[in-house]
This record gives sequence, C-alpha cells and structure tokens, in this order.
Amino acid sequence: MNVTAIVLAAGQGSRFRAEAGTDQDKLLAQCVGLDGVMRPVIEQVLRSLPAGITRRWLVTSPERTAVIRLAREYGCEVLLLHSAGMGDSLAAAVAASGPADGWLVVLGDMPFIQAASIERVIVGLQEEGVSVPVHGGQYGHPVGFGRAFGPGLMALSGDRGARSLFVGAPVNAVQVDDPGVLWDVDLPHSLNFKPLPH
Repeated sequence: MNVTAIVLAAGQGSRFRAEAGTDQDKLLAQCVGLDGVMRPVIEQVLRSLPAGITRRWLVTSPERTAVIRLAREYGCEVLLLHSAGMGDSLAAAVAASGPADGWLVVLGDMPFIQAASIERVIVGLQEEGVSVPVHGGQYGHPVGFGRAFGPGLMALSGDRGARSLFVGAPVNAVQVDDPGVLWDVDLPHSLNFKPLPH
C-alpha cells in the first residue's frame, strides 16, 4: 500500500513548557530511545518510521527551524502551519500530500513506539477502515486511515482530531505488546520511558 505518513509537530507543548520553561520545546528535548541512544524527541519519532514508508510529511510551525531541519534529514516534506490545532494540521497535510492508499497519523511527541508496531498498523489498514494499535485494552498511536477517509480528514478543523471519524467506520484493533503506543511526552518526567510491567 502507498501509505503517506503525517507527523504532527505543530502543537505548542504548553504543559511541557509550563514545567520545563517557556523556551523549552518538547520536540527537541533529549531522551533515550529504544536503541539506548540519546536524541531529540522528534528525531526518535522520525527514526521509528519503517523504511517502507517513502511518502512522509511533517507539519510544524515556521519558527521551529531545528525540527524542520531534522524532518528534512529523515526524508520528510515539511508543511509550515501557524495553527497548532490537530484538525487544521491533518486537513492541511492530507490536502498537500495528494492521493494515497491511506494515511498514517503519527504524533511528534511519542518517541517510544516500536517500528514493528507501526508496520503492523499499516498491514492492518483497509481502504474503508481505520487501523489502530491497542495495548492493555487502550487505543494508541499511530492511527492508520484508509483511502476512503481522505475527504473526512481534509474536512477536519481547529483542535478536533480524527477520533470523530472512527464513528461508524470498521476499526481494526491491532493488538501490540508495546506500551510506547500510549506514551506521549506531555511533561518533562515523561522523557524517561519506564513502562509499567503487565
């Protein structure tokens, strides 16, 4: 399948900044990845994208020059957007990226997802359906949307994400043994990945 990855990196991370300092961008905060190497959060996310995903778009704001540089290093086309709303970001990226068999929506602040989990979400994607990883009974990320969702994704706006598109759609819940699909970096202490044993 010709799936386009859309990495959402336009949010301001206000909860993180409130604790770490207003000049601290969580996407550039250093964390130890699954391979044991320290890198910025956004770089860990970009590294986890499987090599088979050749069409990659990252949405961010124009002033994030370091994020833009990293995105380009990892083969992403960059869409600059002033809105931090998830709906606006998704709609703009799907419109800009053009036709695809599906879209994989990746959050820029989730650096601990295993590449194998992402691949399983893509394998589970159908034209009319949604593919989502599930760990411990909870929906996680990234989420795959089949080709039929193009118009719905482009119609999103503001901060309303794509969860509304799940209603009435066939959802393929892909079971993964990967707590990283639920772990986002909202606060500085989240940079230390210590998943609870299950």
